[in-house]
Amino acid sequence: MRRVRYTETGGPEVLRIEETAVPVPGPGEVLVRTEAIGLTLPVVRKVREGGLPLPTGPGGEVAGKIAAVGAGVTGFAVGDRVTGLCFTDAFADFALVHTAMLSPVPEGASAADAVALVRCGLVALGAYEAARPAAGESVLVTAAAGGSGHLAVQLAKARGAGRVVAAVSSADKAEFARSLGADEVVTYGDESWGAPVDIVLDAVGGELLSPAIAALAPGGRIVAYSSGGGTIEAYDLLVGAKSAIGFQMALIARERPELMERWRRELWELFAAGRIRPRVDCELPLEDVAKAFGIIESRANRGKVILRPV
Repeated sequence: MRRVRYTETGGPEVLRIEETAVPVPGPGEVLVRTEAIGLTLPVVRKVREGGLPLPTGPGGEVAGKIAAVGAGVTGFAVGDRVTGLCFTDAFADFALVHTAMLSPVPEGASAADAVALVRCGLVALGAYEAARPAAGESVLVTAAAGGSGHLAVQLAKARGAGRVVAAVSSADKAEFARSLGADEVVTYGDESWGAPVDIVLDAVGGELLSPAIAALAPGGRIVAYSSGGGTIEAYDLLVGAKSAIGFQMALIARERPELMERWRRELWELFAAGRIRPRVDCELPLEDVAKAFGIIESRANRGKVILRPV
């Protein structure tokens, strides 16, 4: 089978496709014949910035059919359509996924739908829940055209937000953001982000934290769920009685799997009802993995970037 690996950190140019044996699932794992593979900005940053033993293969979201099951696996069988998260070697013809990170794909949903919806949707829904929103509150979403952000905009509307503001990197993404249901669209460089909001869901971090905090109304909350880092000045929170909340999906998966499963069910229910729709920016063959990484790193995407092994 083919898989993507890298032996040094850097940009898309360090990625290589190699031939290797099909892996065998261990206890609690299934082997998925991948049909769609999703790419995220945190994965791109890991390739560029390191932090993992090398050589390794990038992780990501996968969807496809189960080809084999390991010892002790219950609830899943060969032939089932599933989606899940791999922490390494996701970009391959076959991928190993632990059942704790696996969920079935319902009838009527494609592999692309599953990859675009489940993991990014869990992050978006979890970040929104972390803010403890009340009905009618206003929400601003940064990276609103990205994989998680475009779902966060839709989820906020579906959950009863009174006003949803989409913050995007450039004006050419405004029409896309409005198509998601955003009531207003701002760009990062705008002098003002409009009337203050109760909640900011931030997937960017870094230099964007200061204007994001400034966009909050007194008593407002910012939920930071990006891997971009950055610093929040305590004084900026103090003067408006504002709060900063960190959210990490891995912690939920590890400590509260029942909550993650509840969120999964809600995502599929909203999808079935037509209240949220994952958007796919492009679908590329596995051989174009470097191009896919470049699209994500440049933040040129509107929705999910997906690779198709077959």
